[in-house]
Amino acid sequence: MIPKTYKELIDLGDGRSISIETGKLAKQAHGSVVVQMGKCMLLCTVVSNYKSANVDFLPLTVDYREKFAAAGKYPGGFFKREARPSSDEILTMRLVDRVLRPLFPKDYHNEIQVMIQLMSHDEDVMPDALAGLAASAAIQLSDLPFETAISEARAARINGEFVINPGRAQLEEADIDIMVGASKDSVMMVEGEMEECSEEEMVEAIKFAHEFIKKQCEAQEKLAKAFGKKETREYDEAEENEDLMKKVNDFTYEKCYNVAKKGLSKVERSEAFSEVKEELMSLFSEEELEEQKDLIKKYFYKSEKEAIRNLTLEKGVRLDGRKTTDIRPIWCEVDYLPSTHGSSLFTRGETQALATVTLGTSREANQIDSPTYEGEERFYLHYNFPPFSTGEARPLRGTSRREIGHGNLAQRALKRMVPSDCPYTVRVVSEVLESNGSSSMATVCSGTMALMDAGVQLKKPVSGIAMGLISDGKKHAVLSDILGDEDHLGDMDFKVTGTADGITACQMDIKIKGLSYDILVEALKQAKDGRLHILSKLTDTIKTPNSDVKAHAPKMITRRIPGDYIGSLIGPGGKNIQELQKTSGCTIVINEDPETEEGIVEILGTDQEGIDMVLSNIESMLFKPEVGSVYEVKVIKLLDFGAVVEYLEAPGNEVLLHISELAWEKTDKVTDVVNMGDTLDVKYFGVDPRTRKDKVSRKALLPKPEGYVDKPRKTFNRNNNRRGFNKK
Repeated sequence: MIPKTYKELIDLGDGRSISIETGKLAKQAHGSVVVQMGKCMLLCTVVSNYKSANVDFLPLTVDYREKFAAAGKYPGGFFKREARPSSDEILTMRLVDRVLRPLFPKDYHNEIQVMIQLMSHDEDVMPDALAGLAASAAIQLSDLPFETAISEARAARINGEFVINPGRAQLEEADIDIMVGASKDSVMMVEGEMEECSEEEMVEAIKFAHEFIKKQCEAQEKLAKAFGKKETREYDEAEENEDLMKKVNDFTYEKCYNVAKKGLSKVERSEAFSEVKEELMSLFSEEELEEQKDLIKKYFYKSEKEAIRNLTLEKGVRLDGRKTTDIRPIWCEVDYLPSTHGSSLFTRGETQALATVTLGTSREANQIDSPTYEGEERFYLHYNFPPFSTGEARPLRGTSRREIGHGNLAQRALKRMVPSDCPYTVRVVSEVLESNGSSSMATVCSGTMALMDAGVQLKKPVSGIAMGLISDGKKHAVLSDILGDEDHLGDMDFKVTGTADGITACQMDIKIKGLSYDILVEALKQAKDGRLHILSKLTDTIKTPNSDVKAHAPKMITRRIPGDYIGSLIGPGGKNIQELQKTSGCTIVINEDPETEEGIVEILGTDQEGIDMVLSNIESMLFKPEVGSVYEVKVIKLLDFGAVVEYLEAPGNEVLLHISELAWEKTDKVTDVVNMGDTLDVKYFGVDPRTRKDKVSRKALLPKPEGYVDKPRKTFNRNNNRRGFNKK
């Protein structure tokens, strides 16, 4: 029996639509939907255990996977099976997780698993823009406690017009590309990249996306109503004790307030708050602690948070003594590591990032092979966040999702400032050595200086700043250059990067409902002031990119050759190019331009003499003498009937100088006129029709002797069946 299905359509207003369907697939999941746009189809399921996981956090897992079969492809590798998620899949997981997580009750500790799978791919549809809609729709159909429907949408500005959820080809032409996550009432998440846009233009893009998100939330509500939304499940709500909360707050609030206003360092502040906590614990008996220790800790942190927030709202003073607009002290250094192609240190307060740059050929490009995209990145950035950077010891289990996300943000911030004609593949690596505040923004700053130190001709330097917001509904304070503690206790965390002329990337997580666009614009403009201050520190350290790469760094020269010469340069079995690389000490990479069918030769080497050797070899291979031109040649071989000569401007190109072309007078021996190693000028006459070989002459450049008479020329008798000659 075919199951009953329920479907809602969302009209995008330009002939495209999105459908949400349930009732056909994965019916044992607590909620499941199929979201379709064009031929792109996502299946999303949500399941949550009915028992608490006995943890003090929300055990939510968001998983997004792209199936190769969805695009009619085979997975790579030996096993031909989907394996660990790609970076793009992880970034999509993070986009969805960041919007969903705040909407579950803080005391809901039952394990939740949201699984989103790309089942059918459409080249004109970006599936990541539909993942948030799919996740929220599945949750709306379940019995999970969830505050409100949300969705995500991509807004891009193409040729001055905003487009919702554009395809990949369209996106390549966009100067603004942002993903927005929101409910009907509030924007909750923004992430994207821009071509130096203004703060007002960015807010305009957010508003544009939000209007479509409202439609998507309404469609989810209609679908849930038609399907018959389940009653919200009961769960073990967190225990509360009003009397205990008051006792903890009365004892600790003033003490925490006084600690907060001292402007202590991270370590000193942590020790001072710990002392207050220990004093609090001493008020209780062992029996009381055994029964209520977790609640006491919970209420202490609540009191501490309230004291810190109120200090900022009432006095405009922050944990480390700064005013709301102050930036922590900054010091920078370039060329710190002697052997790297470029390096820099950026230190802002208690956050420090060491960036390195490595230059390579197209062979070092980051290859991307996914169901939805095949290509390469010639500029990419990797971000590492070791545990010692926060004074912790914890196991190392590979690159975390956080590291991938922060590295991607920094990469998007910088990539549009790398010139399109940069001949190198460029890899930037950021090692976070200390962290108390935004290390991703420190990565942008150190990455900028390292690129300039490496001689990469950035269009403009880029800086970044992390901002925060504290609001009680009536008053608010926008915080520049937030600390780690301010990130946790604030109502908004947003990071903005840009040049002196505009924004290049952003990432925002907004934790309060109904944030006004006026406050958002205020925060962005305050961020601009801070960003420009930081930028001045970078340019004080290194004003412009170095004019050339370092002496020990590889120099890159690119040459184009006709396609039919590629084989000659490579040689049989690669013999020629291997020998040339060995003798020159250079790396040579040859690619074919599919449009022009020309060969693109990349020459990478640290020794200019070696590079010149390769260039000379290529020029020699491409050398074609012009008829009527005069060339200087060198005698490299003597024969009875002439001399083999080599063009000095194209070594390796040889031609026979016949004995009859040495002089006007009769020449009995070649050595009567030239000897080995002699250099002389010859005139090029093109291909001789009789011999079908190139003809050059020395005598043509000499004056004809007085009284000289040309001898009769022998010609081939084509009218005779036997070989013979007639004299004219």
